[in-house]
Amino acid sequence: MTFEQALSLLKQGKKLVRQNWSGSEEYILLIAQPKFAGQPVNPYFLIKTAEAPAWSMFQPTTCDLLATDWIEVDEQ
Repeated sequence: MTFEQALSLLKQGKKLVRQNWSGSEEYILLIAQPKFAGQPVNPYFLIKTAEAPAWSMFQPTTCDLLATDWIEVDEQ
């Protein structure tokens, strides 16, 4: 699926990954209504990997935005 389609699923709380990723990437997710110190924070993406630390901020690249190999994954 395209990133546009993937984004719609991310907004629903789904987890997605690109089929062509061959590293330790497990999935990305959208943190839609975060707070820090009780104050709202802008939404952001996290990526779960098999590495330590397991969670990192994710910013899609141009290749990610134009890719058509996004798939939904189950919780890992």
